[in-house]
Amino acid sequence: MSFADLGLSPELLQAVEESGYTTPTPIQQQAIPVVLMGRDVLGCAQTGTGKTASFTLPMIEILAAGRAKARMPRSLILAPTRELAAQVAENFDKYGKYHKLSKALIIGGESMSDQVAILDRGVDVLIATPGRLLDMFERGRILLNDVKVLVIDEADRMLDMGFIPDVQRIVSLLPKIRQTLFFSATLGPEIRKLADEFLMNPKEITVSAQSSTAVTVEQFLAVVDHIDKRETLRHIIRIENLKNAFIFCNRKRDVDILYKSLKKHGFDVVQMHGDMSQPARLESLSKFKSGEARLLVCSDVVARGIDIKAVSHVFNFDVPIHAEDYVHRIGRTGRAGETGRAFTIAAPEDGKFVAAIESLIAQPLPRMSVEGVPPLDLDMSPRRGRGRPGDKKEDGRKPRRSTGKSQDQDQQAPAAEARTETPAPAESRDTERRRDRPERDRPERPERDRSERQDRERAPRERNDRDRNDRDRGDRDRGDRRRDDRGGRRRGRIDELGIGEMTHPDNVVGFGEHMPDFMTRMVQLPVKSGKDSDTETESAEE
Repeated sequence: MSFADLGLSPELLQAVEESGYTTPTPIQQQAIPVVLMGRDVLGCAQTGTGKTASFTLPMIEILAAGRAKARMPRSLILAPTRELAAQVAENFDKYGKYHKLSKALIIGGESMSDQVAILDRGVDVLIATPGRLLDMFERGRILLNDVKVLVIDEADRMLDMGFIPDVQRIVSLLPKIRQTLFFSATLGPEIRKLADEFLMNPKEITVSAQSSTAVTVEQFLAVVDHIDKRETLRHIIRIENLKNAFIFCNRKRDVDILYKSLKKHGFDVVQMHGDMSQPARLESLSKFKSGEARLLVCSDVVARGIDIKAVSHVFNFDVPIHAEDYVHRIGRTGRAGETGRAFTIAAPEDGKFVAAIESLIAQPLPRMSVEGVPPLDLDMSPRRGRGRPGDKKEDGRKPRRSTGKSQDQDQQAPAAEARTETPAPAESRDTERRRDRPERDRPERPERDRSERQDRERAPRERNDRDRNDRDRGDRDRGDRRRDDRGGRRRGRIDELGIGEMTHPDNVVGFGEHMPDFMTRMVQLPVKSGKDSDTETESAEE
């Protein structure tokens, strides 16, 4: 079967032929005619099988007739990552060069003003990541009530990255009558639940077994100690006939560390992960595509959808935690019928992850040894929490089991035990025994001891009285000094009343424990009244 048998227009066939494609892939053979009929599609195919062209080609054919309005795109394609969205945009440019269709790429890390300017002119195809699209909508820069075709690409990756709530909100803003194309590399229960929510009577197309690896990829597993993983990777790179390779790490921090290590040993390498800016990510990807750098150390941000032809090798420097990610990683090589080689470097504690991968792909990973690095066996024992039973901490102690108490209580427990176990001096033990003995068993004390006890009880009261007198005397001395140093009308008024010795730094008058004389005598104050001009007296006593 050729592309001409799929019902595409001559202009589109010419663009496909100039791109170098003559025979459609299985997913393209089954999906393109169904999309042209206007039906919803639920497509499942492993990465590298041509899913992008299976919806871009019929969409160009459908959108060839019609015209877009300002801020109202006619179709919408949602992608989980910026790189995948940019790749879809490149496909539209490549296949739609003989059609006058406009597109807009709305992704993070780019100038929003430029993107808004494109939307204001009207676009036929809007390619976006969920976060930036919702930001545009909330700012009132885009309307989604004219979307006729919706494409959700790499839906399982959307689920893994936590984008499903955003996708659900975006779908709620679209017209109810539309055509929806739902593509995913796997069809688990959660994906099927989403498909039932978004699709209406879809045509399900599955062209390969779920989570199967390509037969053109040779797979190997090396089990070494964790500190030997970098040396193992460098040795394999040197002995392999390597053209270019992806090197996957589980964490973004490890990507940067491994990149610096390979750079230090003279390898032409670039890095790429989610914390990098968009221009830096595009620059790294451009160097890798052009062959300027043979090695690309990356996280799973490029495990999906990035179409780089003739990748010879894939290295899993870290065993993926999710077995499905292994299939997507090694799917970067062995594409379009070419052969590839995939190497996984595991530590003994990665045994359960390797077992999950072998169970998923239904075949064991062939073991290999590296010269100069001692091979080890995988540890298949069950783990508890983050470590295996019997694991020791860095200080050599075994991890302490949780007692159900708070962290502070757990930390205080050893100290309390130590205090209990430490033998007390003989003198203190005798004192405790004497204190615990009943009163009747204690010998009678002489009169001298009783008078001494009374003196000890009287001493704190006398000391408190002396301290109180000293404080009062100090307050009066400070008041005298402030009266000498400070001036003003308020001070003069207080001096007239004869209470200047009680002033404080903030001009607050304190009376202590005695009632001043001025508060107990009658003071004549003038009172203004419109009817009576006589002076009334008021009592100032409180």
